[in-house]
Amino acid sequence: MIGAITRERDMFYRELISNGTLSITDGVASNADSSQATSKKIGLYVARALGAQEAQRKLMGQRAGTQFELAVKHFLDRTFPLMAPVRPGSWQVEHVGGSRKTYQIAVYEPYTHLDDLARAIEADPTLASVLGNSYEVSPDVLITRRPEPDLVFNDDEVVVDDHSGLFAVLREANQDRAIVHAVVSCKWTLRSDRAQNARSEALNVIRNRKGRTPHIAVVTGEPTPSRLASLALGTGDIDTVYHFALNELIEAVDLTKNDEAISMLGILIEGKRLRDISDLPLDLAV
Repeated sequence: MIGAITRERDMFYRELISNGTLSITDGVASNADSSQATSKKIGLYVARALGAQEAQRKLMGQRAGTQFELAVKHFLDRTFPLMAPVRPGSWQVEHVGGSRKTYQIAVYEPYTHLDDLARAIEADPTLASVLGNSYEVSPDVLITRRPEPDLVFNDDEVVVDDHSGLFAVLREANQDRAIVHAVVSCKWTLRSDRAQNARSEALNVIRNRKGRTPHIAVVTGEPTPSRLASLALGTGDIDTVYHFALNELIEAVDLTKNDEAISMLGILIEGKRLRDISDLPLDLAV
């Protein structure tokens, strides 16, 4: 029997293929680096394994990136609700990458104080030069949870009342803003400084919170193990990096007979730094 997540993983690829994000042009996959032989070999194998079609030209980077963000968002829309038996709650998956507002996250707990900071900077622009970008949090995809009414807590017995738990953000009686559960950064490829950008975004999510740290994940379609390592190795900022097609990537890297690439991919997987996108909804349920 095929599980729902496996079916949704296939639908995720169908979306990427149908909108032209994942394609093959002149023997080069759209997520591969045409100047790097290893990237081309791995990318082409993965693209063909997923059923990618030939195209006259690949999409421009910004459009491909946005469509990748939306595909990840749609995948989570369909799979995270399946976690309800182990992670009940009122959840919303939101794509905020298109707006790219520095304070987009400020409408949610535990980041509402960033609204005050934004107003302070507008009143005194010199603050921006002092703070730099250390306060910027511009995620691609957010998963948020609505606070719960007291009736939910008190379903079987009276758990909360007017005498305690008066500041907990999960109680709707205390505040009505959604709570950030997870921040998902989406990188179709990892060229130039994109790995560093993802780390900086993650650190800002950690530094600027006034409450628990949300899940911080990165989903990428990058085919080259060395570039994946530039983002995935180490701890302290990103929880885990998720490859959009890890099973197919493993097969592709093995076929290259490139010992360095095989070894690096093994380190990332065995070191629990790289997983498949199908692992993401389950990990977010923790």
